[in-house]
Order: sequence, then C-alpha cells, then structure tokens
Amino acid sequence: KKKKISFIKIREPGGNKNSEKIRKLILNKKNKFNPLTDLMLYLASRSENIENVIKINYKKKIILLDRFVDSTIAYQHYGMGINKSIIVNINKILLKKIKPNITFLNIVNMQNLKKRLYLRKNKNRYDNFKIKFYKKVQAGFVKLSKNKKNYVIIDSNKNLVENKKKVLNKIIKFIN
Repeated sequence: KKKKISFIKIREPGGNKNSEKIRKLILNKKNKFNPLTDLMLYLASRSENIENVIKINYKKKIILLDRFVDSTIAYQHYGMGINKSIIVNINKILLKKIKPNITFLNIVNMQNLKKRLYLRKNKNRYDNFKIKFYKKVQAGFVKLSKNKKNYVIIDSNKNLVENKKKVLNKIIKFIN
C-alpha cells in the first residue's frame, strides 16, 4: 500500500463469491466428506478463483493468496493419502502457466499448534483432526519446500513482528 502497487488478496478455500460458498461447505464441522470429495471441493474453489480472479489479474497486480497448490498436496496427499499425481494433473489443467513467484511456509512445533487450536474461538472441520494428521501435513510441506528457491520458511514459533518483517522484506525485494 505504501508503494501504491495494485494488489489483491484472496484465500483458499474461498476467495470470490462462489469459492466462499464452497469454503463454507468444506469447513463446516457437521460435514464429513471422503478424501476425494474433499479434494474435488478444494479444486472447484480454486477453479472459480482462477477463472474469475487470478487470470484477470495475473501479471497485472500482485496476488497475495493464502494457500494454493502446495497446500492441497500437503493436506490431501500427505495428510489424507490421495494419490499425488491426481492432484498435480488436475492442477496442471486448472493453472496452465500460472505459478507462484514466492511461497511462504509457516512451520510451527506441535506444542504451539495444540495451543493455537485450543485457543481458536471459531473452529472448523480441519481444526478437529488428530495431531498425527498435522504432523504428516507439515512434513509434507517441508518435503515440498526442499531445493526450491522460491520458498521462504517462516518459523511461526518466533515473534510475530519478526516474522512479519521477514515476509515484508521478501515481498519488497521481489517487487523491486
């Protein structure tokens, strides 16, 4: 904002109007989906964002996106056991040549994760999984980040101000 650079900020699941409807369905505590249905709902949300938000703004504005393809691989493949090639191939169809420039990976130890989940006021379906699930997901994220130059690891156990500075410095460096 200080540099007056155009940007948009969206999240997954969610983002545009249709994606937010899908988000409510995915995260509702009362719903129980099999892993493939869960995956398809995430991909449907992404498809809506790509067609209605990302394609329109790609290479025109900075797009800040909370979760994307690697999140789907980490949660649905490493966490839920869905075949990775299914996720990769469908994303190739959806994304075509769209890819992130920078990925920030927030890691947290299990003690702090448990504490944050306990303190969270509005829990969703994903906040009630067993700790083993979160360990598999985080290990999956770490594996995905290996040998990738565009990954920035953020130790979320550290001070929020320090981490915010690290993220902003990386974004400013990219913009310049």
